[in-house]
This record gives sequence, structure tokens and C-alpha cells, in this order.
Amino acid sequence: MWRHASRPRPEWERIVTEQGLIFPVTPTPEGRTVPYWNESAWYEVTLDEVELLEAATEELWAMCVDAAGHMAATMTDERLGLPPGSLALVRRSIERGDPAVYARFDLAYGAEGSVKMLEINGDTPTGLVETGVVQWRWIEDVMTDIDQWNSVHDRLVARWRDLLVSGELEGDHLHFLYDLGGEGEYDGGEMEMTVHYLMDCAVQAGWTVMAHPIGEVGWNPDTRDFRDVHDRPIRNAFKLYPWEDMLGEEFGRLLLDEAETTPVRWFEPAWKVLLSTKAILPVLWERNPGHRLLLPAYFDEPRDLEEWVAKPLHGREGDNVTVHLADGHEQTKPGPYGAEGFVYQRYYPLPVYGGNYVVLGSWVVDGQAAGMIVRESDGMVTDYFSRVVPHAISDGLSPDDATVRGWLATRTPVTPPSLPPG
Repeated sequence: MWRHASRPRPEWERIVTEQGLIFPVTPTPEGRTVPYWNESAWYEVTLDEVELLEAATEELWAMCVDAAGHMAATMTDERLGLPPGSLALVRRSIERGDPAVYARFDLAYGAEGSVKMLEINGDTPTGLVETGVVQWRWIEDVMTDIDQWNSVHDRLVARWRDLLVSGELEGDHLHFLYDLGGEGEYDGGEMEMTVHYLMDCAVQAGWTVMAHPIGEVGWNPDTRDFRDVHDRPIRNAFKLYPWEDMLGEEFGRLLLDEAETTPVRWFEPAWKVLLSTKAILPVLWERNPGHRLLLPAYFDEPRDLEEWVAKPLHGREGDNVTVHLADGHEQTKPGPYGAEGFVYQRYYPLPVYGGNYVVLGSWVVDGQAAGMIVRESDGMVTDYFSRVVPHAISDGLSPDDATVRGWLATRTPVTPPSLPPG
């Protein structure tokens, strides 16, 4: 993989904003702004590298699904920092075979071709607008004949279509719910635009949709069901809101107590809470010791690790992460997480390109590897001030429609999570 300097398109900020990335820059504490979408550079990858990353992503996905079943059967709510009754809800979700839509791995891709899983967000990953729309439109504008590892949009539309025609869900109405945050916590539109992009994919697949903040969802005690802002029952819902937060709230208690007459079919489903907690990292290592795609990880202490990264179970955007190096140097990011516990993962030096520390966001849609976005940061922890950068496949030509359809029809078999016998 190589990093190249690039001249941004004239009026790039207006272009990406009109494409849905309404947060193209990030405000700093000093009152300045820095680019969030960074097209002053692009990353070159080869077809061989893409095939390597695709295979690694799908292998990791299979291991994570296996780990979810093991965690649901053997761990406790307290160990995972979840409200009492959460794992019972998770087990019911697994037993029903609740379908899922998407997830994102954060991967370190070393110069020597090694791939290491840093973590997974299987519940509320963002970055879809950046990946599926903005970087694709960038390559159409800048490198019209060159391909990109990016089937995110096509696979999302196909997944929503499959769910609509599968008969697994009730009706053809799908609610999209998102968190606007509390006072002073607005994220600049990231949650809202991610949800509206997913909603657009669902519309293309044939769903009738509606979106509003999750705080406007109500409960009807007479009919014992959740209602939208217009007092219509919610039967199928996508929520961009963490399960661990929702289950700790008043309405979450209704889910745990099985109070609904007709339970909502949630996307992502309840079992996905196990694919967003950092607790999955030591479980993966325990079940796949020495695996080439994993880093050693442990609960509560670093054990024999000389260099390590401490991660809170429910942490996000690098908050409360501590990096400890062999020379005694430590770097800690402040934040609100940590009371739920920590895991310790072996420190793995991120590749550095022109002073930028690089992590690859590798997408999974319906169990299939679907593309990537490059994230750059100024330090060892990828945080709120990181940047996203487009990429291109230097030895791959832009495919025609028939080729794309062929790719989408070629599927890796997907096994849903399951509970061990007995």
C-alpha cells in the first residue's frame, strides 16, 4: 500500500457536503477546523492486497460470530458491564436467528503484508456515507477508469431487499432511529446522516421507511408496544444507538422483561452487543490462540505483555484508551468510559505514512467483505480528530454492471451465531 499526495477538487467541501457528508471538517478545541474528509492524499492498493484483506475480513467475521455464541452461553452480565438480564435477551436473539446487516473491523495492515484485528464495531458503526458515497464519487471524478474496493452500497441495498422478501419480518415498514445526543453533545450530523443513508438504501430495496430521533419513541401500556412519533406501532426498526446504553434505560427494561405483545425486530439485533464490546478481544484470543490475524488480549490486566493498549469495554473514539510502551512511556486519552472494565491488548505499531498513523476500516455486509475506508490520525490512538482518506486499486479497472452483479452473487457461506448444546 502506498500514500500519494493529491490536489483536492475545487470546492471539494461543497461537493462532499451535497453528497451527504455534512461534517467535512472537524472543529478543534482552539476554535479552528481541520479536514475530516481528506482528499489531499489517496492510498494505492493492489488487487492482491484487496484479496488478502477480503479473506482476512471474512475469516475474522466467522471467528467473531463463533465468539458471540460462546460469550452468550458462558459469560455474565456483570463480566460484560451490561444491565442484569442482557444476556438472556441476547440468547433469545440467537435462538430466534435474528438477522443482521453490517459491521466494521478496524485493522492494522503492516508493510510486510500482515493483517491484525484491532477491534470490531458490530452494533453502531459509522463511516458509511464516507465509504459508500463520498469516496466512490471521488474516484468517479478523479480516476474514472480505476476500481476501488467498495461494494458497500450495492451490498446494503441487496441486504435490505433480501430481508424484505425473506418473509422473516412483519410487513414492509421499517423505522430508522438515531441519537441526537444530550445538550452540548451534538455530533455534527454523523448519526443522522448515517441513518438517512441506510434509509435511502432501504428505500431502493423497496421498504416503506420513516426516521426520527430514538428519544421520540413512546410506549403504549394498553397495547404493550413501542410507538413512533405519530403513534404508529413499530414492528421493524434500525437503531443507531448502542445496545449497552438502551438496555440501561427505562424502555430497555421493557425489552429485558419481555413486556411487548409483538417484539420489535431490531437492526442490529441484540446479539450484536457482543460484537461491539471490547470483551470479544480476549475471547477471540482464548478460542483462537496464536492466530495470525489476532493480537493477544486479556481481561483486567496485561499479564505478560510488555507493551499493551488498555481499552474500556464500551469505549468509543479512543476515549479512555491507554497505550503503554516497553520504555515506560504511557499515553492516555480522557473520556467517560472505564467503569465497566478494561481489556488489555498487545500493542501493535500502526503503519505510518508521511507522519500519519493509519487504520483500515473494513466493512462486512451480510457476512461478506464489502470494502474499506482509510483513517489517518496524528498519534497512536485513532480518535475524534482522525481523518478519512480515499483509496484506489492501481491494477484494477472500473467494473461494468454485469461484473458487479457477478461479484454480488458470489457469496461466502455465512453461519449465524449459535449456543453450544446443553
